[in-house]
Amino acid sequence: MTAEKDSSDANDLNLNPSQSPPNDGEDKIPLKNGSCCANLKMFIAALCFVYFAKAFSGSYMKSSITQIERRFDVSSSIAGIIDGSFELGNLLMIAVVSYFGAIFHRPRIIAVGCLVMSIGSFLTAMPHFFMGHYKYETAVTHENVQNNATLHIPPCLANQTLTEDAETVMLMPGCEKETSSYMWVCVLIGNMLRGIGESPVAPLGISYLDDFSKHENTPFYIAIVHTVAISGPMVGFMLGSLCARLYVDIGFVDIDRVTITPQDTRWVGAWWLGFLIAGVISLLAAVPFCFLPKSLNKPGTEIESPHESCKMKVEEEEKLKSRSQPHEKPTMKGFFIALKKLFGSRIYVLFMLIVLLQMSSHIGFVTYKPKYMEQQYGLSISKANFMTGVTTLPAAVLGVFLGGLFMKKFKLGILGASKLSCVTSLLAFLLSLSVFLIGCENTDVAGITVTYDGSKQDNFQDRALFSSCNSDCRCSPKQWDPVCGGNGITYMSACFAGCVSSQGAGKDTVYHNCSCIEATGSPPENVSATLGTCPKGEHCSTMFTYYIISQAISTFLYTSGIPPIITILLWSVSPELKSLSVGFYTLIMRTIAGIPAPIYFGALIDKTCLKWGSKVCGGKGSCRMYDATSFRNSFLGLSTGIRAPIYILYIVLFMVLRKQFPAGVAKPATNEAQQEDGTKKDVYTQRGDDEQCAALNVEKESCI
Repeated sequence: MTAEKDSSDANDLNLNPSQSPPNDGEDKIPLKNGSCCANLKMFIAALCFVYFAKAFSGSYMKSSITQIERRFDVSSSIAGIIDGSFELGNLLMIAVVSYFGAIFHRPRIIAVGCLVMSIGSFLTAMPHFFMGHYKYETAVTHENVQNNATLHIPPCLANQTLTEDAETVMLMPGCEKETSSYMWVCVLIGNMLRGIGESPVAPLGISYLDDFSKHENTPFYIAIVHTVAISGPMVGFMLGSLCARLYVDIGFVDIDRVTITPQDTRWVGAWWLGFLIAGVISLLAAVPFCFLPKSLNKPGTEIESPHESCKMKVEEEEKLKSRSQPHEKPTMKGFFIALKKLFGSRIYVLFMLIVLLQMSSHIGFVTYKPKYMEQQYGLSISKANFMTGVTTLPAAVLGVFLGGLFMKKFKLGILGASKLSCVTSLLAFLLSLSVFLIGCENTDVAGITVTYDGSKQDNFQDRALFSSCNSDCRCSPKQWDPVCGGNGITYMSACFAGCVSSQGAGKDTVYHNCSCIEATGSPPENVSATLGTCPKGEHCSTMFTYYIISQAISTFLYTSGIPPIITILLWSVSPELKSLSVGFYTLIMRTIAGIPAPIYFGALIDKTCLKWGSKVCGGKGSCRMYDATSFRNSFLGLSTGIRAPIYILYIVLFMVLRKQFPAGVAKPATNEAQQEDGTKKDVYTQRGDDEQCAALNVEKESCI
């Protein structure tokens, strides 16, 4: 309240010098002292932290989506629905908050949003504490794993018993309850609450920043905010990597008796732990906004030239007029009028289409990027998250920062910003095409990708899971408990490998006398098998190195276009529509890109599955193995196909800009007015500089 009063008194004094009290020097101090700048710096710092918090939470959800998919035994398309629920929650509130929130106390509305984000994060983690221990597919029952130090079980006979037990378990009442459980809905609702809480951050935060900072500094401040924000995904993916290495029931089970490792597609990490941390961070982000004022003075109000003084005079006149007129309450009619004006800007609409296609491709790709790296290059989810955090995200931080610095140094307008965003996007797109050639072949799995004699199998539909070497074992075709044979071939289970004895316990279990391994011509000393799939070759490691380098460069180029994108959204509309423009940008991105992209990307990925897992009580679980080649071509092909039409729209955008700004100069909308012939003219030049500035020069001399 004190800051608001000082601002009002100072403005009135500046407009009426003849009525100034004798000690006018003291009254003018609020326009030149550091309190306004201090508050602006505090707001920028608080906005950076809340952007970090929301980016951290969102990236951690992306890094955990595969863990959630496996924990709840759902398909990738269902996992996409869970991930898209965030955008759905954001959609419910973004339009209302963008229009009505700008009229009220914006910092406090952001604080409430942070509180809701915190509640959503805590709710997302809650199912872990009510679901019981995680049970995965294994040839050894969980009771035996926990109670026996050493096991000597003939796998062929053990699997026959397990098949009969599974049929018996299906008839138990408890199993019916488990199969009808939909605890993943709680995760969906928690993620939706996060979306609701985040809705006021971008539109109200960016508009508040642009309102109370110099226009030439706005791109640089936005770059700072987004640079800090991109460190959020870095920390989020790093934490996701750490939690993925920890077993989901850590502290409640003996890890030494667990027979799977983080490299196994059945492994589920401690996904819930990161959401508790995200909830605390979001809660802390709300605190600074509770102490920020509703409005600030513009910094740098010193008069440096007659032209600058003229601009200040016009701005002060507009403020005085707005104070003298009664404030109208926001109405739905006014909302639709503002909406009509917003979409009347051809530049805004064209650029929205460009960003929509770009974001659809980006969101779908990022959601399943860890899964792609796992299936394509044989990485664990933990390592995939780690590599994402330490390679591509630092490149993104550098890209956003340099993009904003470039705009500030060369003082780019709308046309220049559009060119910068087009060039960086096109270069990133061309580089991304190389990823089609940087891939690995399928893992050799007997009966799926290769025959039992080791020959490659091109048609996976005609696969034969059984062979003469394991015909006496009566193995369950639904079970996935892979073992790596001494011949370098992976088998669906020790039973399918024809192993008749085992030694050791937990992860150290070794199967011996495997007839199917012996049938491939392996020497007697290599007819044993160990738990887990066989690692991919050295060639695949080299391909992964190339992939990481290409992704880092592509990310740098892509994120260099973020500052111009945001500034174009602000400068392509009139000043009073800035908050609404950012809000509807966020709304459309959530609705058409954020919600459906993970779903249709996930559905396409499901089509490439070669082996579905089975739930404990029966039914199809999550996918255990994908066709690597089909996964790569479908996943990257969809991402590329969505981005390709962008550059046709850029050509149309440049034609519109050239027509609207024939001189090639495009200034921010705050310094321009629309004339009858459709061209732009500086606001301050059409008001009569000589007449307006004469009186102001007198005032300047009296102040000195």
